Amino acid sequence: MGTVAWLDTAIVFPSIDNALAEPNGLLAAGGDLSVERLIHAYQRGIFPWFEQDQPILWWSPEPRSVVIPGHLKISRSLARTLRGNRFEVRCDTQFSEVIRACAEPRSYSNETWISPEMIDAYIRLHHEGYAHSIEVYAASELVGGLYGVSLGRMFFGESMFHRVTDASKVAFAYLDRLMLDLDCPLIDCQIPNAHLDSLGANTISRSEFKRYLAQNELESNPIDWQLVPEHLPSW
Repeated sequence: MGTVAWLDTAIVFPSIDNALAEPNGLLAAGGDLSVERLIHAYQRGIFPWFEQDQPILWWSPEPRSVVIPGHLKISRSLARTLRGNRFEVRCDTQFSEVIRACAEPRSYSNETWISPEMIDAYIRLHHEGYAHSIEVYAASELVGGLYGVSLGRMFFGESMFHRVTDASKVAFAYLDRLMLDLDCPLIDCQIPNAHLDSLGANTISRSEFKRYLAQNELESNPIDWQLVPEHLPSW
């Protein structure tokens, strides 16, 4: 039976090969949510996920849920929505509002893992240029979106929300097309679930995910998110 490493002030993680099989992917606990530690974690395929009454927990599940840009499944109804121009899509104009919306209770649960501590941490990441949002508007009102972390040319998705039908799917479709246009090899979706699977997510092994991470570490031409608004796609 494996053990979970307890992190101290040193910004270091054990190898993701040491993650537990049950609960799937649990690797370490403790530490903090500083910008430096979060970047160090994502570069190694690790992300924080914990509830309000828990210590910070760090995960790297096996298998990994991912979307290869260009392979998103767009239904006929979603395609009609995209072509119908019901929504306006922007990038990085209301990051704080997006992450707070993602933290709101869902119809099926009042619980959230996006605690005030997590919100503050990812807003800091956004201010440092590492966390980004895709936002969907109807009549100038924010009705859906998603956020995640971008390092090199990879995008590590975190959460999405919608207040009207299809708004989060529109955000994901724009992210997928944008990442395809910008030569992003992989959108990390972290933990498999039926909703992601319905949108075209697949699972890959930890060893394959590590190969993507290693290639990304060598990437000398990272995505310039200041130019992303100019590259937002259209249908």
